[in-house]
Amino acid sequence: MKDYQSILFPYAYNILGSSEDAKDAVQDVLYKYLASPKEGIENEKNYLIRSVINQSINIKKSKKKIVPDDVWLPEPIATEKADTNINLSDIVTYSLMVLMEQLTPKERAVFILKEGFGYSHEEIAGLLSGTVENSRKLLSRAKTKLDAPRHIRPQHATPFPKDLLEKFAGAIQGGDVHTLEALLTEDIRYTADGGEKIKVLSKLTIGQKDVAGLLLLVHQRFHQKASFVYAMVNHQPAFLYYQGEKLFQCQVFSITSDGTKISQIDNVIDPAKLKAIYSSGL
Repeated sequence: MKDYQSILFPYAYNILGSSEDAKDAVQDVLYKYLASPKEGIENEKNYLIRSVINQSINIKKSKKKIVPDDVWLPEPIATEKADTNINLSDIVTYSLMVLMEQLTPKERAVFILKEGFGYSHEEIAGLLSGTVENSRKLLSRAKTKLDAPRHIRPQHATPFPKDLLEKFAGAIQGGDVHTLEALLTEDIRYTADGGEKIKVLSKLTIGQKDVAGLLLLVHQRFHQKASFVYAMVNHQPAFLYYQGEKLFQCQVFSITSDGTKISQIDNVIDPAKLKAIYSSGL
């Protein structure tokens, strides 16, 4: 059953956006499977995948809806570690995880199964106990909401944009607002999720000048005495900020296709969402 945990986890995580919830979904399914009769189950793997997908959809439906002015960010997962029992190649990119919060649980499941795992509409209909036509409609609605083709997961390894991020960090540390603005796109989005325990300066800020000013303020108040390391989170570059040995912030970057500017910065500050990265030893 240990091998199944690594196979099933990405399905649950990509639908739920939470490592803890995904682990719970997989454990619940495996526990019920082990404790129940096996008659009529022809393909054990497919049966478990179907069960985990539907369990994840139900969990996602039960979660509290996000109010319009609020920000909820997915729980990040370190994807540069080789010694893991998770199929990291099946974990979607962080920026896509953020975008998929616009989708209903079923739209999200269909989108992930079709675009991420390569399932046919016939297979998806079987997994979700629906029809091929409904699967096509759900995928179409999901793509319309996402508004553009998105990279589900990297097709090949991409170089870490260390030069760009070194300039970014240097500009912040030196208070160089002009250089900092030049490294950001005009419509850059800055989001922050502190959960229930941490109050953030701004949950959502948009625009080059406003984001640059906020970054300098955050550095002045919270980062001056902190240390940070480079990391890959959900296949995207990130800074992990530490106070001593305690991880207190994960900052994930979306980079433009030419590698010259930062288009989005997602900041996970909620302690509950940092556990998976912290426990990985990064």
